Amino acid sequence: MAATDVSNHLQDTILEVAAHLYVWALKDIPQDLRDALVAARDRETSVPGRRVLETIVRNVQVADDEKNLVCQDTGIAVFYCRVGEGFPLHPARIYQALYDGTERATIEHPLRSNTVHTLTRENTGQNAGYRVPIVHWDFVTGWDGLDVKCVPKGSGSENMSFLKMCVPADGVRGIKKFVLDSIVGAGGKPCPPGIVGVGIGGSADYAMHLAKEAIARPIGTRNPDPEVAKLEEELFGLLNETGIGPMGLGGDVTVLQCHVEHADTHMTLNPVAVNYQCWAARRATAHVSAGGDVRYDREA
Repeated sequence: MAATDVSNHLQDTILEVAAHLYVWALKDIPQDLRDALVAARDRETSVPGRRVLETIVRNVQVADDEKNLVCQDTGIAVFYCRVGEGFPLHPARIYQALYDGTERATIEHPLRSNTVHTLTRENTGQNAGYRVPIVHWDFVTGWDGLDVKCVPKGSGSENMSFLKMCVPADGVRGIKKFVLDSIVGAGGKPCPPGIVGVGIGGSADYAMHLAKEAIARPIGTRNPDPEVAKLEEELFGLLNETGIGPMGLGGDVTVLQCHVEHADTHMTLNPVAVNYQCWAARRATAHVSAGGDVRYDREA
């Protein structure tokens, strides 16, 4: 097969992958999330909180039975791409395939189209527009594959995002205080219980990127850095002591988990970002080989 034919075939394959991942993520939440919701329901002692969690668990089952969406907010399509240096398709064409796949999924399902011009608020298309869908890139040496993770982000999981340039002298205590203040201030707005993603270090924009990476991890996985893992455990306990509870109605379970990602930073910086993901923490992944073979992965 000629190089041009290989590229066209791969681009078409990734288009189909993007369309499938977007709809799949919106319909079928991962098993770790399902287990966390059931466990939250079983340990919740407040009557209103337990009823909320029973309704959420039932909602997931109805979506399965009806083969329909878990939540009506189809969000903005966000893709995380790990591209091997030997993958035979340029990132510009990968992006075009993701864009076209998002449009196809929106038209063929059909899905609600949420994308609007930031100032005029006019709809810009089928969940696509200027710089949308959003794609984050990671390039890997010594590999020729492509991983694509779709994480649809609805407004409930985006509106409660927070950033603070903390004072380095405040240390870990200052980080904890900011995260706690953010979650208490959010209350029931982000449809708790959800996943709290915390990004620490780097620069202001990169800290928020890390916070969003954190919410896309399987629930309960721990950061490989033992100090960061310790912070995750401490924050998880503290956040559930707030008593905010499911949908802000009070209770034992305010968050399903807290994940932290970090990067080294400048000696005078301490950026901290919080991204509060609602209970519908949707994600879906595909692995694409250099030859165009596709393997879908619900739990990655």
